[in-house]
Amino acid sequence: MYNIQIMKRFKLAVEKRKIVGKKVKKLRKEGLLPANIYGRGVKSQSLQVPYKEFEKVYKEAGVTGIVDVEIDKQVRPSLIHNVQQDYYKHTLLHADFFQVNLKEKVTTMVKVVTVGEPKAVSEKLGLLLQPLSEVEIEALPTDLPDKIEVNVGPLAQVNDQITVGEIKAPTGVTILTDANQVVAKIGELISKEAAEQAAAEAAAAEAAKAAAAPTEGAEGTPTVEGETPQPAAAEGGKPAAPGQTTEGGAKPASTSNAASGQTGKTPARNATQSVAGGEAPKK
Repeated sequence: MYNIQIMKRFKLAVEKRKIVGKKVKKLRKEGLLPANIYGRGVKSQSLQVPYKEFEKVYKEAGVTGIVDVEIDKQVRPSLIHNVQQDYYKHTLLHADFFQVNLKEKVTTMVKVVTVGEPKAVSEKLGLLLQPLSEVEIEALPTDLPDKIEVNVGPLAQVNDQITVGEIKAPTGVTILTDANQVVAKIGELISKEAAEQAAAEAAAAEAAKAAAAPTEGAEGTPTVEGETPQPAAAEGGKPAAPGQTTEGGAKPASTSNAASGQTGKTPARNATQSVAGGEAPKK
């Protein structure tokens, strides 16, 4: 049910690097990738690597494959760490090599790949979900796997699942990730008919809401924000002019804003609104 594949080893010839800092841009233009090598008890050293050669090895080795880094005819087994990429161009900018002792265990992350088709999916009972795409492991550098394959074929019902604890690690490899974490599971399947029914119910609810809404011009219609209310209508249906007495002898309220001290003018609304960057929107 579970298959763990062991990585093969790779070789990469590099040179010591004297150019550091911002000047490394020149190296990249020449087809070289700036790099460093370090490790436990190993002094960090600046390197330069042929870009295309590194790219080819990195594509196959990833971060778990042992790379025999050759410096001045001296081979130093290492793992590729901390590869930096240009965010926009997606080109490599820098890489680190972590020199390892083949007799000491290391910890790293390894991919989890599902294989097979769950019975629940083939019978259209549910969907395959993979909440966990990698796990942390500990092993000797020579025992590090490329990936862990999990056969999801036996998952037959909704809520069937496979946890980390169910993965059987080979001799020499310890899985450090919490055993209760779910690697793969079967989720509920939403049928086309159920989706159409939900859409129809939503449309009916909108129609009912629209039918219950008050018609235009009905009593109690609220004033639109930003609009000035019209003066009360005088007898005969015409609006009362400022100063004119309405039925009952009372004068309508003055349109002047007494609180602001401005007569005959509506106080200007504060139209300046803060936007990103602190600038007011242009009219």
